[in-house]
Amino acid sequence: MGAMILSRVAMVGAVVAGVFAGAPLAGAQPLPTSGPEAPQLPVLPVPIPGVATTPVVAPTTTSAAPAPATTSVPAPSTTATPAPSTTATPAPSTTDGATPSTAAAVETKPAACAKWTVSTVASGFGTLENLSFDGRGKMLLSESAVLGDGAIRTLTPNGDKGTLVSSVNSPGGIVVDGDRVLFNTGNNVMAGLYGSTNGTVESVDLDSGKQTTVARGLTMPNGLAKLDNGDLLVTNVLGGKPGVVRIPATEPREPVTVRTDIGSANGIFASADGKHVYVGNTLEGTTQIRVLDTNDLTGPVRVLGLPGPGPANAGDDLTLGADGYLYEALNGAGKVVRVDPVSGDTCEIATGLPLTSSVRFGAGPGWDATALYATSFEGTVHKLVPPAN
Repeated sequence: MGAMILSRVAMVGAVVAGVFAGAPLAGAQPLPTSGPEAPQLPVLPVPIPGVATTPVVAPTTTSAAPAPATTSVPAPSTTATPAPSTTATPAPSTTDGATPSTAAAVETKPAACAKWTVSTVASGFGTLENLSFDGRGKMLLSESAVLGDGAIRTLTPNGDKGTLVSSVNSPGGIVVDGDRVLFNTGNNVMAGLYGSTNGTVESVDLDSGKQTTVARGLTMPNGLAKLDNGDLLVTNVLGGKPGVVRIPATEPREPVTVRTDIGSANGIFASADGKHVYVGNTLEGTTQIRVLDTNDLTGPVRVLGLPGPGPANAGDDLTLGADGYLYEALNGAGKVVRVDPVSGDTCEIATGLPLTSSVRFGAGPGWDATALYATSFEGTVHKLVPPAN
């Protein structure tokens, strides 16, 4: 009976943590709950801060009326003045060679900005964690199920659904690299809580459909990014030492921990110019985006702070637009926010989007390159269109 109660408590705690970790519970492997081989489950605080029966929307701190946009692509703010801390707050020390963060967190109040128009592109999927575009006219979606395996689904601009890869264990981040699609597996909360190393990075050829395993031995791999030199970066929210792992292109079977001093790393995106890598967090007291130097990933970082309590925001995936702004999905708050990576200014471009998990600008035939497409744990794909002139 004691083992059964422990098991049920662990499962409930994992489901709650899953919302804030930006990863589903699906795909967890059965594990012993008693005896000498039983793993020691981390103790979760009760009640967990920010937990609610409905998505939590953090209140805005300004009553200013939205300012009309002058172009369809927002221009960087020139009036807002960031209020950085007077002293730098270094990140926790690390044993993996990373240099602690030395830049102060830049946090500003959300500025008023015109809301983007939101529409539903498709619904009826399972839990959607991430998306990308294959450049051939299809959107790619990482889908998990409450019971059983997940899949990499496809969606056309006219709403036709399909499957690129079936029987995938809790898929996470997706990156399209020419004629191949890279994606994470093993991105589920139970794997993170138990420190399982069954996560992988897979590759599938878009022409032949052949699937190969690029890397193994990962713990709950969530976000995925590719650098210009071919190396891959994977984030880890829970389990072991959360942070960022590099998968060298020359030795992909030997992943290397890059940082463990930036908290529960979730969304990750590499800039097109090859200069910066942006990493968001989820399970922290404050929502932050770290700006890393691509040529010195273990060196000092700059920190951008977002308004609102971290547990209520539950920051998830992020992307960098052609306009130079960062866009991040706040899973818990049900919002998409825009962040100036230089000044740190932020504003909410869309609200009322429960459990939004990922955002990407359209790419390829039939998809609007000026619009953001967003996935949610509810199995819905939304389209966010910027204000017209």
